[in-house]
This record gives sequence, C-alpha cells and structure tokens, in this order.
Amino acid sequence: MNTMTLWHITGWEFAALAFAALLVGFSKTAVSGANTVSLAVFAAVLPARASTGVLLPVLIAGDLLAVATYRRHAHWPTLWRLFPAVAAGVVVGTVFLMWADDAIMRTSIGAILLLMAAVTVWRRRTADKEQEPDSVTSRAGRLKARSYGVLGGFTTMVANAGGPVMSMYLLSAGFRKLGFLGTSAFFFLIVNVSKLPFSAGLGLIDARSLLLDLALVVFLVPGALFGKWAVHRINQRLFEQLVIAATVVGGLQLLLR
Repeated sequence: MNTMTLWHITGWEFAALAFAALLVGFSKTAVSGANTVSLAVFAAVLPARASTGVLLPVLIAGDLLAVATYRRHAHWPTLWRLFPAVAAGVVVGTVFLMWADDAIMRTSIGAILLLMAAVTVWRRRTADKEQEPDSVTSRAGRLKARSYGVLGGFTTMVANAGGPVMSMYLLSAGFRKLGFLGTSAFFFLIVNVSKLPFSAGLGLIDARSLLLDLALVVFLVPGALFGKWAVHRINQRLFEQLVIAATVVGGLQLLLR
C-alpha cells in the first residue's frame, strides 16, 4: 500500500501537499510567515487535526535547512528571553487542543495574527528610528517579549502558526534580514522539536503521518534553495512588507476558511 492510498488522497492532492512543502522551504530561508499558506493547504487536503501532526516534521526539516544557512546570524540574547514564555504558551496550547474544535482554533489564531500585524505596522510607522535587537532589554521590551512568546508558543502548538507571531515580534524589535532569519531559524528548530512529545501524546504523529512526511520532505530542498537565492535580492523594506503581507493573508484565510 503506497502513501497516497494510505491517506486516501489523489494525485492532485499530493501535488498540493508537495507545493506546500516547497513553500515551507522557501519561507524558512526567505519570507518567514509565508508558510501559513502551507498550513491552509495541509488542512484542506488532510483532516484538520491530523494535518498539524503531518506538517510538524516537515517544518522541522525546514528549520534544519534554515539553521544550516543562517546559523551565524542568530541573536541568542533574544532567544533566551523568549523561551520561558514560549514554553508556557505551548502548555496552554496543548490544553486548548484537548477541548477546542477546529472552528474555535481557526478564529482565535486568525484574530491574533491580524492583531499582531496591525500592531507592528502601527509601531513601525510611529517609531522615530529603528531599534537594534539589544534595545529590547528594557522593562517594556521584556514585557513585549513575554507577550509575543506566549502567543507564539500557543499558536505554534495549536496550528503550527507561530511563524507570523514571531515575525511580528522580530520586526518590531528592529531585526534586519539576516539577523531576523538566523534568530527565527534557531527559535523554530528548538520550539518545534520540543513540540514532538506533545503532538505524539495527542496522537497527531504516528507511523502513518511519518510515512507521508518522508514522501514530502524532498520537496523542501528546492524551495529552500530558491529562498536563499531570493533573499539577497529583496531589499529590507520589501522584505518587511512581504512578511507582514504573509501574516495578514494567513490570518484572513484562518478566519474565512
């Protein structure tokens, strides 16, 4: 029995999943947050809850490629500031998954993403100057890190949709392209790996889902290579606009689906 028969999907549906996997690779090395489209494709082709378990190992493979590409650009003080709040958000998200249905999940996460996009646009338009990453060590900066961290942990656990939340945080903290990509690469590798036992415990990851992952992960590589090529040809302003646009699209598709 092949993978498509095992999951009862057609050739066109597998092609859609393959494209979504390619887009994950692109998002990990170019426009973080663009993989919200992948989230929508996986949820459309597969059962909604099962799709999160299938997508998680694909995301981890993409994180490994991103770390290999941008490992020298990570800003570790920011990462250490975020992790405790993210851990709390993952726990809250796990509890939420135990009782929330798909409609509540989509509405909640979509609203959060749109709110984060609006706040980031407002902050960047009213700021007198760009902040450096180290400037978020103030009391207000620590509070912001905790708030985004909890939201990021919650959304990544519930629907693998933490990318846009963290994108909004890193943009608001003044990260440039390579620092943004290097910091988010390590962040999501660590967070996504830590989610594996939770997802397995909820029955979202099993032998059947891993078999489909093996068939899809090969499509990550061309997407990641294209992203690495493209990111050096995108200026900072366009990069930020693309990240915010991807966040808005992701939030809208969750609310309207």
